[in-house]
Formats: sequence, structure tokens, C-alpha cells
Amino acid sequence: MTILVAYDGSDDAKAAIAFAGEIMRGEPAVVLTVWERLAMTSARASAGLMMTLDHTGAEDDAIGQAMTELSQHGADLARQAGLDATPRCDLDSVAVWSTIVDVADEIDARLIVTGTRGLGGVRSLLLGSTSDRVLHHAKRPVLVVPGPETRA
Repeated sequence: MTILVAYDGSDDAKAAIAFAGEIMRGEPAVVLTVWERLAMTSARASAGLMMTLDHTGAEDDAIGQAMTELSQHGADLARQAGLDATPRCDLDSVAVWSTIVDVADEIDARLIVTGTRGLGGVRSLLLGSTSDRVLHHAKRPVLVVPGPETRA
């Protein structure tokens, strides 16, 4: 059984990895980190940051490298939790949730594991959270693990 674990470096994603390791020890897992370029651009614009075009691609390369390292860190955590994990990073995604669903289909994952972290406040109401969209669009089981502060 291959498990797909969505990982963004948040405490909720770390809790999801730890829980998956507890209940599925020894199973193969792909730890997926997704970079959504549009979200990054929107976040910069909404923060009032001036944006310039980077014709050299250096900024994209740096972000790609950081995201790749993040997926490797997630895979390390998954191995420490007892999963047989490999990292995967998908850059330049249109939407994080759809990439998670598409990769799960591509690797024929038996289960998708994700934390509950997502957008907060009004944006969550308007756009929906990543875990909610994965849950409603995936054609396979989804395990949504609550964050560490909500688990008893």
C-alpha cells in the first residue's frame, strides 16, 4: 500500500506524518510538497510587497530548491515515524489540492494523509481549505489528521 502524505512544513503536517507512522508503520509513502505559484504571488501582493519580474529565474530556482528541501525534510520525518518514505516536490502547481489528488491518482495511492492546516478566516470560507477539497475530490480514502493542539 503506497500512502501519499501532503507536507508543507506546518505543525499540522508534522502531526499527520507522526500519526500515519503510528498506524501504518513500515508502509511505503510518498511525501509530497507542492508549490502554488499563484498563492505565493497573491500573498506578496496582499502584503503590499513590490514585485519585479525576475527574468533570470533565480527567485524561482531558490523557491524550488527550498521546496525540494522541505519535501526531503518531510520524508526524513516520515522515516523517523516508521514509514518507508520518499520525497516528491511538485513545483508551479495551479492548486495544491488538485496536485495532491492528481499525484495520488498517478501513483495509485491507497490512502492520502493530510493535516488540517489551511486558509483561515474569510479566505477559507470563500475558497475552502486544502484538506476539505482533497477530501471531496479524491477518488480514494483520505485521512485528515487534526493538528497537535486539537488532538487529545
